[in-house]
Amino acid sequence: MPKAKTKATFIEPMLLLRVEKLPQGADWSYEIKLDGYRALAIKSGGKVQLRSRNDNDFTERYSSVATALGSMPNETVLDGEVAALDEEGRPSFNLLQNYGSADAPLVYFVFDLLLLRGQNVMAKPLSERRGLPESEVLPKLAEPIRYSPELKAGLPDLIASVKSAGLEGLVAKRRNSRYEPGQRSGAWQKMRINRGQEFVIGGYTPSDRNFDALIFGYYNHGKLQYVARPRNGFTPSSREQLFKKLRPLQVKQCPFANLPEARSGRWGAGLTAAKMEDCRWLKPILVGQFEFTEWTPDNHLRHSRFIALRDDKKPKEVVREK
Repeated sequence: MPKAKTKATFIEPMLLLRVEKLPQGADWSYEIKLDGYRALAIKSGGKVQLRSRNDNDFTERYSSVATALGSMPNETVLDGEVAALDEEGRPSFNLLQNYGSADAPLVYFVFDLLLLRGQNVMAKPLSERRGLPESEVLPKLAEPIRYSPELKAGLPDLIASVKSAGLEGLVAKRRNSRYEPGQRSGAWQKMRINRGQEFVIGGYTPSDRNFDALIFGYYNHGKLQYVARPRNGFTPSSREQLFKKLRPLQVKQCPFANLPEARSGRWGAGLTAAKMEDCRWLKPILVGQFEFTEWTPDNHLRHSRFIALRDDKKPKEVVREK
């Protein structure tokens, strides 16, 4: 008797565990960590939807991807990442954030299959699931839909290659892992190689026209901790656009639990009571992607730079990454 078919709908994506060192061995496969937006591709009743990891609708926002997915089998759910590519073919979150105003190719990288023609395949091991999109789905699709391939090299060589190419990092997945919706079990792990992460924006220092620097931090045991105030990463146009989002969020009280600081510190990143007099505070609901060179001993960042806002991250989920 044939199995009953399941209607394709949103399934909470399996999550990756952040680690400082990825596991090695034949039990693990590796992929590029793509600097984009996680998205499920869902086709049900002949209609395609793109949904974010938080179940927000990406269908119209990335309509070229949704259209290209039109030929995928009915009652099917794919897991993947929407990315914008720079001139050298590298995923760029900044270009993705400005998609529409920036002339950059958009790609949907497929890396897993959850439901195929109404059949739930999440209990199958990854080693079996990996082959299904290649054989059952991707032959029906064309650009900008691509497969996120397994990288065939040793981990030390992969790390060196990712670092030299300026890519964000690597993902390791246990070959026998089943798909665990909404879980961060450790069967999937990620390691950032080139430094950067999300932070919560809690204030700014003003300039004559809009703002001079952003003030941001991360949550530690439910309390927002200040770490830096970068001036880099903005154009006059991006400053003006971002300031329109900042202005309605102004509040009187500083949202950072560790301010004021006693001294400026060796690199001048500390925010003393005197410096805080020039700051404007914000309701901490905006999350931004930032790059930096290193953490300092006093828990600040050196040479931090704003990349773009992220609307797929919840502020309270933003913690310090190791």
